[in-house]
Amino acid sequence: MVTRSLLAGVLSISLSGPIVPVDSVGGIRTVDGLPEITYTAHRGGALEVPENSISGLFRALDGGTAQVIDFDTRMLRDGTPVVMHDATLDRTTDRTGPVRSLTRRQWRTVRLRPRGALRRTWRPEPPPTVAEVLDRFGGRRVLMLEAKDPRSLPELARMIHARGLARSVFVNTNRPWLARRAHRLGLMAQLWRSARQLRHDRPERWRDFVALLDVDHEARDEDLRRAVRSGIPRVWAHTVNTPAARDRALRLGCNGIITDAPALLAATPPGRG
Repeated sequence: MVTRSLLAGVLSISLSGPIVPVDSVGGIRTVDGLPEITYTAHRGGALEVPENSISGLFRALDGGTAQVIDFDTRMLRDGTPVVMHDATLDRTTDRTGPVRSLTRRQWRTVRLRPRGALRRTWRPEPPPTVAEVLDRFGGRRVLMLEAKDPRSLPELARMIHARGLARSVFVNTNRPWLARRAHRLGLMAQLWRSARQLRHDRPERWRDFVALLDVDHEARDEDLRRAVRSGIPRVWAHTVNTPAARDRALRLGCNGIITDAPALLAATPPGRG
């Protein structure tokens, strides 16, 4: 396992500025403290930990490899926002069926099921609610949550504002209209776009309400450069899991990396991939 001391010793780069280990800045609690190049643990670092699990998110918090922790959200039948990527329970839990069919009480009986080699070192555990993640991690690290269910946005906004986390949480969506709505609710709107969408997008149209443009690292060079020139202050590439892909995104001007493998990238300084 890559230790914190090793990761904290990872030094800077020749491409676009240094990797800033979390430990070196005492933890980053709002976007105002983010470094020039920011690393995000996607779903907690889904190649290294059970995705969207409390234990996996704690590993991302303590590992010193990312300044932002990402997780996905969906809504239960009774309106409770919970942490889950898929619309169904089938892939990541011991149950099957739609997430939206459950109540909060039923949610408590579900268990996350680590995949592949992770089963040897991680135990099944209950999937968290959004409230639990905000309460445990909010104010300790910048967070990134994707609102998979547009209906959940008003409740997510209420929860974020009630905890004083408006400068600490990016709210992500693939829908420009929902990003605009998030902005109007006083949230930091994040908009992700696929390689296909970026071929036709005009990102400069979104600069008045998008705080973070989240671009597919497999997009064409010219599409990534157009995104970087859009006037949107943060353009981060997803989902980047190899040093070579990371180096390309940085060379093209992206100032953030969203990855399932934060420990791997932290251990391989840019330019050495």
